Amino acid sequence: MTHARSKNHRIVIFGIGEIAELADFYFTHDSEYEVAGFTVDSAFLKQTEFRGRPVVAFEQVSDEFPPEEFGLFVAVSYARINAIRAEKVAAARARGYRLASYLSTRATIFPGFQLRENCFILENNTIQPFATVGANVTLWSGNHIGHHSKVEDDVFVASQVVVSGGVTVGQGSFVGVNVTIRDHVTIGKRCVLGAGALVLEDQPDLSVVAPRGSERSAVPSTRLRSL
Repeated sequence: MTHARSKNHRIVIFGIGEIAELADFYFTHDSEYEVAGFTVDSAFLKQTEFRGRPVVAFEQVSDEFPPEEFGLFVAVSYARINAIRAEKVAAARARGYRLASYLSTRATIFPGFQLRENCFILENNTIQPFATVGANVTLWSGNHIGHHSKVEDDVFVASQVVVSGGVTVGQGSFVGVNVTIRDHVTIGKRCVLGAGALVLEDQPDLSVVAPRGSERSAVPSTRLRSL
């Protein structure tokens, strides 16, 4: 269902990849923002239009979309453990832009929750009371952020993650699909928790927790008797 909302604010999206395309869709159909155009670094400017709107070089974006009239959203992935996204957010701030955030109307939040700049919080996230989410955080769909937990700035959380109560997820970390973090565990800065990880103890800065995937059987599917 599309939510009927008046478009009170115009923004430019940094990026023309899949995340930018999704950001345009979500902002357009489920927010008060109107997407006016897109921007990328001049070295990556290979087209002048994306999704029916202009694409301009970031070096000249303030000429076409002045920060006095437009906000900006940085739609960049977790590349270099979220460093690229953080760098572009800092560059947008330096140019005087107000950083927009998207919070799905299908997310569950409670009184006292503060939405900070350049966040991308998709559908079916539950952020319990007394939990905090920093700036420039992506929460993909379907996560549980437990009470009294803290997700620091520049974090990317993939889908179906369980962050139990009292957890800290350190700045710049990446949390993969189906990760479970036990209560009161502290994850250091710029950690990588791979898909399916079960984290039961504190992790220092720059830790990598990467469980192995299920092994492929030596028996082909045609020889399975019970399927």
